[in-house]
Amino acid sequence: MPAPPKQSVGIGILGLGTIGTGTATVLLKNGDLLAERLGVELRLVAAADLDPHRDRGIDLSRVALGTDPAAVIHHPQVDIVVELIGGTTLARDLVRAALTAGKPVVTANKALLAHHGDELSALAMDQGVALRFEASVAGGIPIIKALTEGLVANRVEAVFGIVNGTCNYILTEMDATGAELDAVLKEAMALGYAEADPTFDIEGIDAAHKAAILARLAFDTPIDFAAIPVEGIAHLETIDTQFARQLGYVVKLLAVIKRAGERVDVRVHPTMLPEDELLAKVGGVFNAVVVRGDAVGETLYYGPGAGALPTASAVVADIAEIAESLIEGGVHRAHPCGNRTLVPRPLLPIAEVETPFYLRFAAQDRPGVLSKISGVLGNHGISIDQVRQHGRHQGGTVPLVILTHDAVEGKLRRALVEIESLGVTAGPAVVIRVEE
Repeated sequence: MPAPPKQSVGIGILGLGTIGTGTATVLLKNGDLLAERLGVELRLVAAADLDPHRDRGIDLSRVALGTDPAAVIHHPQVDIVVELIGGTTLARDLVRAALTAGKPVVTANKALLAHHGDELSALAMDQGVALRFEASVAGGIPIIKALTEGLVANRVEAVFGIVNGTCNYILTEMDATGAELDAVLKEAMALGYAEADPTFDIEGIDAAHKAAILARLAFDTPIDFAAIPVEGIAHLETIDTQFARQLGYVVKLLAVIKRAGERVDVRVHPTMLPEDELLAKVGGVFNAVVVRGDAVGETLYYGPGAGALPTASAVVADIAEIAESLIEGGVHRAHPCGNRTLVPRPLLPIAEVETPFYLRFAAQDRPGVLSKISGVLGNHGISIDQVRQHGRHQGGTVPLVILTHDAVEGKLRRALVEIESLGVTAGPAVVIRVEE
C-alpha cells in the first residue's frame, strides 16, 4: 500500500460555472488518485460564485462557499487560486490580487491572457509565484505543455489549429448535410455546443484569443491582440463548402501562426485544407493543433477542445504541478516558458500574406465575362489554377469559381475592387484562403 500523503495543498476556486464545477468534480472524485500519484493531498477549501449554494450535483459541504472572491483569495488555507469566472475586467483584478498576495494562479481564461497576459506574467515573475493556463487553449489537449516543455528543443516554424469546437461542429455539419449555417447554429445551441450568444465563436474572436496565446509561446514575443486579422464563419454558405469538396478541399476555421522572417504571421479565418490532410479530417466539436518544429517536424495534438471535464482535466493538471512544487519547496517557474526573454516582433500585415485563394463570383451569364475577370487577375500578377462554372442562379448569374496559385493578398484585394467596377458580377466575390 502506498504511504498516505504527508502534506496537503489548499485550493480556492473563483467561479462555479461549467468549468468551475467540473474542476471541483475532478478534485473531489479523483482526490485519492491524485494524492497517490502526487504524494500531496489537493483539498478544495473555498469557492466563490454569484449563486454559491445552487445544487451542482457534487458534495460541497466541506467547502467554504460564498459570493466574495476576495475572501477566497485571502483565505488562510488557500494556497492556489483558480480563476474561472471569465471576462477581462474583474478577472484581471482578481488574478492581480492573488499574485500580489503571493499565491499561485491557475486560469482557463483565454480572453484575459490574450489581452493582459504580458502584464500578468510579468507580475507573476516579480512576485515569484506561478501563473498557469493550460486550459485556456484547446480544452483538455495539453498543447501549452507541448510547446513549453515537450518541444523545447525546437525552433517552432508554424502552428496551425482548429481551436473552436462550435465552429468546427457547424462547418462539419454544413459539409456533411448541406444545411445552411443558421440552421446548424440553432442545432448546435440546442445540443449545448454553442453559447446562448455565439458571437465570439462565430466571429472568430474566441479562436483569435487562443491564437494570441499560442503565438506568444511559440515565438517568445508579445502579441498585440488588436492587430491580429480575424475573420469568422458568419458569411459562409453551404455552396462554398460544396464547391470546396469538388475541388478536393474542406473548409475549417483555422488559427494560423507562422514564422515570417523577423516577423510573425498570426491570423484567424475560414481556410480550405486539402481533404487528405489530418486537420481536414477533424470533425464535430473536436480540436486539433499541428506544431511544426525544426527538429521534430510536424506533430499533431487532438482531443476534446471544450466541455466541463476535459477542460477541468487541464486545470487540475496545472494545480498538481504547482502543488508538487510548493510541497517540495523548490524553485518553480513563474511562467510556463520559465525566464525566456520576450523579443518584440511585428505582425505580418494581412495585405502581405501570400496564399492560394478560392474565389466565387456571381457572374453574368454572357460571353467574355471569364476573360475579363481573368484578365484583371493577370494584370495584378495573379495566376489561375482552376476554373469551374456552374448552373444558372436567379437573376441571370452563374457561380464562377476560381482557384488561384499563390497570390499576395493586397494585390488580390485591389484586383477584386477592379473586377467589381466592370459590372459583370453581382455583389462582392466570396474569398477563402487556402493552406497547403
